[in-house]
Amino acid sequence: MPWYFLVTDGAHTAGYGVATGASSMASWQVDPKGVTLCLDTRSGGRGVQLGSRRLNAATILHRPPVEGESPFPAAQAFCRSLCPKPRLPGEPVVGHNDWYWLYGKNSEPLILDATARFLDLYPSASPVRPWSVIDDGWQTGWAADFNGGPWDGGNERFPGMAGLASKIKALGARPGIWMRPLLTRKDVPESWRIGRPSSPGDGPIAPLDPSLPEVLDLVRTDIARLRDWGYELIKHDFSTFDVTGRWGPEMMASGMGFAPDGWHFADPTRTTAEILVAFYRAIREAAGDATLVMGCNTVGHLAAGLIEIQRTGDDTSASDWDRTRRMGVNTLAFRAPHQDAFYAVDADCVPVSPLIPWRQTSAWLTLVARSGTPLFLSLDPAAVGPEQKEAIRTALAYAAHPAPTAVPLDWLESPMPSRWKVSGSPIEETLSLDFRPSACF
Repeated sequence: MPWYFLVTDGAHTAGYGVATGASSMASWQVDPKGVTLCLDTRSGGRGVQLGSRRLNAATILHRPPVEGESPFPAAQAFCRSLCPKPRLPGEPVVGHNDWYWLYGKNSEPLILDATARFLDLYPSASPVRPWSVIDDGWQTGWAADFNGGPWDGGNERFPGMAGLASKIKALGARPGIWMRPLLTRKDVPESWRIGRPSSPGDGPIAPLDPSLPEVLDLVRTDIARLRDWGYELIKHDFSTFDVTGRWGPEMMASGMGFAPDGWHFADPTRTTAEILVAFYRAIREAAGDATLVMGCNTVGHLAAGLIEIQRTGDDTSASDWDRTRRMGVNTLAFRAPHQDAFYAVDADCVPVSPLIPWRQTSAWLTLVARSGTPLFLSLDPAAVGPEQKEAIRTALAYAAHPAPTAVPLDWLESPMPSRWKVSGSPIEETLSLDFRPSACF
């Protein structure tokens, strides 16, 4: 169980964990003989070479039960104790992201069209300006089989990235942008590339090694450039995979661990956790205090305090509803205690797509809009008719106002809870939502 765990009998809930920003990768095991904490202090896949340095590997915290406290508020309180200084957006985060409409085949005209269509549905009286986030596909190095950089300009579909940011602002939205900081075709010394074993998910070139000062300088330059172009939200992605060559389910598989054995970073004197925290801090500093930083495929327990928003799950889908159930509904329920404790919890977009029945999309839209967490939509115009427009307007009106975090009432019985207590007004209500697949056999 990574980072922390809870124990409950329904009326009493205790929490055990390590504070955010640790210098090791922490996980827990519980069995009839007791509780075991494992601290991975390796540098990559080999033991760290500390020399005479003393490593403060982790700070362990325990929250005893409070009489009569139910598990969800206990989880929220425990998460607040794990992160003493979170960075938070300061207002609701609502916007559009083009990914689940275009999947990388985007362009400046399509981004402006999507922004205008979204703003037409957004409540004009809201004091919160919504976001238009440009996802993968804009960068110089983009290809159908490669989503890395360079990040120094747009491609032929994006003739001017600073100008596009200005056009998005002129329409009435705040511009945001996606990037993958550790993968680039930029001509850099081969020694800058990471030395881990290759992975089936790798592309034609190896990612960069974030333990190197030269790599962090390049990352800072790229992030600062996006900021200077006028992008007020920077979403950085893929860094955990680029460092480890593994996705989360592989890390959780028995015996596999966070990273492969037998390799180390160019700097073997720091742990993987320390190197990741320094990498996140470099992005934070380059982005500046006025820019929101959103982590995607980042280690949330290490990035907390250095980002305002965290994509807490894997991708939802514009074509596979079961994936949205498993990756969206599940992560919203079980990461919701992180909301306003570590960061703002982004359970990923609500794709409005002709390939997903509206009954299911409507349920996911209603939940995220009422959850008190960020809401990003991906709107395929082929799927947005009068019924959808009315529902989207209603959802955006809820999402644009601060609200308490929704409580999954059946999270101890279901990995995809369908009963949620929500409050966007003085009146609390329970949503009963149907997240079943289209067909069950």
